[in-house]
Amino acid sequence: TVGNRAITSSDVVNEVKLLLILSNESYSEKNKDRLHKIAISTIVKRNIKKIEINKNNFLQYNQNDLNKEVEKLAYNINVDVDTLKNICASNDLDFALIEDQIKTELLWNSLIFHFYKDRLSINIEEINDQLKLAQNKKKLNEYLISEIIVRPIQGQDAESQIQILKNKIETEGFEKVAMDLSITESSIKGGDLGWLNENQLSKRFKKIIVSTSVGNLSEAILLPEGILIFKVRNKREVERNLNLEMEKNQIVNTEKTKILNMYSLSHYDKLRRSVAIKFYNE
Repeated sequence: TVGNRAITSSDVVNEVKLLLILSNESYSEKNKDRLHKIAISTIVKRNIKKIEINKNNFLQYNQNDLNKEVEKLAYNINVDVDTLKNICASNDLDFALIEDQIKTELLWNSLIFHFYKDRLSINIEEINDQLKLAQNKKKLNEYLISEIIVRPIQGQDAESQIQILKNKIETEGFEKVAMDLSITESSIKGGDLGWLNENQLSKRFKKIIVSTSVGNLSEAILLPEGILIFKVRNKREVERNLNLEMEKNQIVNTEKTKILNMYSLSHYDKLRRSVAIKFYNE
């Protein structure tokens, strides 16, 4: 149980099916325990969010946003939405579960924005300076990036934690570690952030990502919420097709999203400590 919400073994089975479909992974006895652990963790997280959403009566979402996110999920595994629905049906999984997962995230993000919108302080001057430096460039560099953020361990120095994390990534693979350990919403996608252009990267992160070779891990970055490591999966050069004002808006939105993500993690942590979670043996 999560608060007063009952979670059944069939819920866990369905969550495992969902994880396998969205990560293009196959089920085996070898990965059974890991998948069940991730499934329980994601179910708990989603239900804690639902408790907060319902408590605040924050139940309105945009249908177009839902449709776009469904299309994005399908695109991530190289299928269209109808094919994704057929995959769910063939695995005896109700497609409504995927929609419910997306709805919860849309409502949660709206709730976090509602709570913290007055704290979205963006340094516009720094963004303007950044754009001035790039305004004569006809092309932009884009980076295909994944992330892992893990919580700091009390009583253990950062360097030891970083080395343990890097060793784990080397032996188990970045995507698996992201799914197992990362506290960000990207964890369900193996940490995938997609393609980001150089103007969308904060000054601090840009310097680190630019200096990281394709296929390699970035140096570890210490954040208030934990330890961050990027993986630069690919790099490309694209034509610059936005005017300065549109680029500025894009950067501002990216910065707001980063800040809101930090507040999201912090708000969830507070809730997690206040909600009773109990496990019962059959």
